Amino acid sequence: MTKILLLSDTHGYIDNDILKYVKQADEVWHAGDIGDLSVTDAIKSLKPLRAVYGNIDDAKIRGEFPENNRFICEDVSVWITHIGGYPNAYNMLVREEIKRNPPKLFICGHSHILKVMPDKNLNLLHMNPGAVGKHGFHKVRTMLRFTIDGSKIDNLEVIEFEKRH
Repeated sequence: MTKILLLSDTHGYIDNDILKYVKQADEVWHAGDIGDLSVTDAIKSLKPLRAVYGNIDDAKIRGEFPENNRFICEDVSVWITHIGGYPNAYNMLVREEIKRNPPKLFICGHSHILKVMPDKNLNLLHMNPGAVGKHGFHKVRTMLRFTIDGSKIDNLEVIEFEKRH
């Protein structure tokens, strides 16, 4: 069983509250808009990290992380990208590939809106952890954590931080 912490849209922000959850995970996945490599360096100093760059990320971040990250975790095929859309409204950059070769778990960020929903047509689970950084229109900072056990995605939990003003 692998314990995953999923976050996105840090926009250069990392603190001890986030790192407390990092320490509890086996792996951390970041769905883009990292903002500054100090964020990913702090995470990587504690746990293995899989990440993608987002639309606000500079050339240094784009040099370290890909736009799309496809991999297998246990028996689950995963695709992480920053701007991916969601079931029935996938971004045009991923739409054809996701139909042709759907993962079991499709993850994106960008919207700052936490969303977990199945795509029954493609037999996949879509996750967007919302935004855990302090920049953007979101009022509550959020992350997700869950487990992957073989081919089973389970124990999904929403982590919420204080409301922003």
